[in-house]
Amino acid sequence: MIRRAAILAGACCLAVSGLASGRAQNTAQSANPTITQQPAPQPRAERIPAYHKEPPKGPLPKTLDPKMFPDPLTRNVYAIAAKEKKILYQLPCYCGCDREAVHHTSLLDCYCDNHASFCATCRMEAVFAYQEYRKGKTATQIREDIIAGKWRDIDLSPYSGNAKTK
Repeated sequence: MIRRAAILAGACCLAVSGLASGRAQNTAQSANPTITQQPAPQPRAERIPAYHKEPPKGPLPKTLDPKMFPDPLTRNVYAIAAKEKKILYQLPCYCGCDREAVHHTSLLDCYCDNHASFCATCRMEAVFAYQEYRKGKTATQIREDIIAGKWRDIDLSPYSGNAKTK
């Protein structure tokens, strides 16, 4: 019993001592502006997937024909990709397809094969790019917004019907 009390008292003394030491250090730093605190570690930046910084210099690859897909959403999104190849060429795709065996080099590549037909990320990014481009944004501005994750708020339901995109 006495031993427990002694251990508890020792632990309390250490805790109080550490608290007092921390306060003294903070007071010393306030009094002496030459003492600097270490900055808090910054979170590691998320890896930005592959994309092309410049507009294409030559012809771009063909996207898959939207008519080959049975569902309206896939048809509409592939139709968007066919219209906006130069923009999609300059955008990253956050689904990880640049790391997979397909090694895509931009969002456009997702529409040159069937990858976007089953990938929600590719679809959302392409619709986001299409909407932002129609508002007058440049590929660079759209890319910054995609990197910031703004594409995650896109509602694909208007593209799920049989209506064609404007």
